[in-house]
Amino acid sequence: MFDTTNNSKSKKNSIMKKLTLLFVLLVVITSCKEKTETPTVNYEEQNLDVTTSIYPEDITKVFDAHGGLDNWKQMRTLEFSMEKPDGLEITTTDLRERYSLIEMPKHTIGFDGESVWMKSKDKTVYKGNPKFYYNLMFYFYAMPFILADDGIKYTDAEPLVFEGKSYPGIKISYEAGVGESPDDEYVMYYDSETNKMTWLGYTVTYFSKEKSEKWSFINYSDWQEVEGLLMPKTLSWYNVENNLPTTKRNDVEFSHVMMTTDKMSLKMYMMPDDAEVVQ
Repeated sequence: MFDTTNNSKSKKNSIMKKLTLLFVLLVVITSCKEKTETPTVNYEEQNLDVTTSIYPEDITKVFDAHGGLDNWKQMRTLEFSMEKPDGLEITTTDLRERYSLIEMPKHTIGFDGESVWMKSKDKTVYKGNPKFYYNLMFYFYAMPFILADDGIKYTDAEPLVFEGKSYPGIKISYEAGVGESPDDEYVMYYDSETNKMTWLGYTVTYFSKEKSEKWSFINYSDWQEVEGLLMPKTLSWYNVENNLPTTKRNDVEFSHVMMTTDKMSLKMYMMPDDAEVVQ
């Protein structure tokens, strides 16, 4: 007879070795998987500030000092008034589409996304240029947030020294084809202690269609809080010598400022039947 006891033990040992090897292999695979798996993050539940990854650090600090770009981008409509010699001028702007409506005592200027139009309320001739003016004051008023628009290039600029104090500068230029005057240049100067915008230097190329060496300067020092954002209360234009500001020339005050997350009806900006497209 054959001795089956040893054969049985041998089979059991072989099975145990295989089971042990399989167990070790499973442990190794599981360990590797745990090390290589990346935790899944639900970004819908995260409050992300994307501005710092898109814009240079210096201008982001200015945005933050004025209430934050995220807050600005939630707004849909901006309205402000200016007192002019012939009465109140009210400007309303769609902050996303940039539709515009300027109500004056004797004229109305609008932009519906395609055309600038003007309506005369009597026979008084409008002495300005509607295509140049329809978004001009909005642009100055919406500083510094307007400098977050698409198509802008940022570079460092020489500081502006005024009355013994130095203000760091950020030069703003535009990519080709952006806006009516892509050759316009701006330099935004800010207070290095508060990070608030203090000066705007700018050139105008709308009429010449060529780069200009003539700089104008606006002082931003009087602010008002609107929906958590610091917006201008008064803008001060300065006389200029050797392309530097010298003495104050005039002030423009802004009143009845309204900003809301509500979008106004497109009909508000559409050209009425008794208006004309500005060529």
